[in-house]
Amino acid sequence: MGQEVNGQRVPTIADGPWPAELDALNAAPEHHALLFENDHVRVLETRIPPGERTAVHTHCWPATQYVKSASHVVRYDGTGQVIFDSRKSGATPESDIVRWGEPLPPHSLENVGTTELRVVSVEIKTRP
Repeated sequence: MGQEVNGQRVPTIADGPWPAELDALNAAPEHHALLFENDHVRVLETRIPPGERTAVHTHCWPATQYVKSASHVVRYDGTGQVIFDSRKSGATPESDIVRWGEPLPPHSLENVGTTELRVVSVEIKTRP
């Protein structure tokens, strides 16, 4: 699988541990937009208005995430079980920060705050 670029194998979504139909752009396109993609990175913008919940989806590559606008969220696993509720962490969500994120298995995210969640992720297409 993957594709050849300059004699080297570059992984694609199909190489990931989860089905391609669960990729964020395929499974939750109303909340994820492709800003840029090449053989090395994919840049996504995630926008989740207050009160909305994404469909179950994955992110198969690690990413640097720029949180443009934060909000309280509840993260669910692929079966709908709560795995994180930011309201219970005691911390106020921080906007205008950069953080690292590992690949994410099937999950959905619900914005339970009062502001739109906006995150730009630079996914690094790692080589297996």
